[in-house]
Amino acid sequence: MSAGRIAFGLLVAIMFAFLLAPVMMVVPVSLSADSSLAWPPSAWSLRWYEALLHERALVNAFFISLTLAAIVTALSLVVGFPAALALSKGRFGGREAVTAVLTLPLLLPSVVLGLALMIVFVERGLIGSWPALIAAHLLITLPYAVRVLLAALATLPHSVEDAAASLGASPVTVLRRVTLPLMARGVVAASTIVFLISFDEVVISLFVVGPQLNTLPVALFHYVEARTDPLVAAVSVLLILLTLLVVFVVERAMGLRRTVGSR
Repeated sequence: MSAGRIAFGLLVAIMFAFLLAPVMMVVPVSLSADSSLAWPPSAWSLRWYEALLHERALVNAFFISLTLAAIVTALSLVVGFPAALALSKGRFGGREAVTAVLTLPLLLPSVVLGLALMIVFVERGLIGSWPALIAAHLLITLPYAVRVLLAALATLPHSVEDAAASLGASPVTVLRRVTLPLMARGVVAASTIVFLISFDEVVISLFVVGPQLNTLPVALFHYVEARTDPLVAAVSVLLILLTLLVVFVVERAMGLRRTVGSR
């Protein structure tokens, strides 16, 4: 092995260690028996995982975030797939303008977007409601869904669709029997990305949540404002495990490289 390859491998290892160190640090901190965040822990315990079960506000916020992410994922696919299909296969004026409008929420600062949404929802009495949360999250997840689905449609072998149409299949049949099965991995990739983005969203959610409807990231944000105990580290470890579970399921079901990569 050449010295250059050894140096490159060492550089990659250092970069991985740099990126993963903050994530891995929360694991020993979550097992601390101390009453405040400290390193190294003076003793080891599972007390903060047990304490998490008694924090009803965080537990309720977790299930709200889970439900919200599932709803937003479904709506992003329902709205994003026809939009991606029209932009990919349609030939109409203003396609670039439509693409730009769908991308615009990604270009605006989250604080500006959250403030604008809050002004709109306050005027209509929707702050702290499910419709407001769903609309706010859909606004930022839809561009991701459309982009991923567009990439999946761009890699399809269009000759197969043309062959099905030439054999008498209607456009709906071609879509249902050919297009959708061929882009299944793209749909899974879009669903995974949208779900994780919605579940993790905190900035925009801060502007539209209410006392009776709070997401987990916002609840954690308010929690650390008043306390500095390792309970937040325990929550972080569980969220890391949830993310790894999602990645594992995608890998086992579809193949991670094939799902997020090109065909």
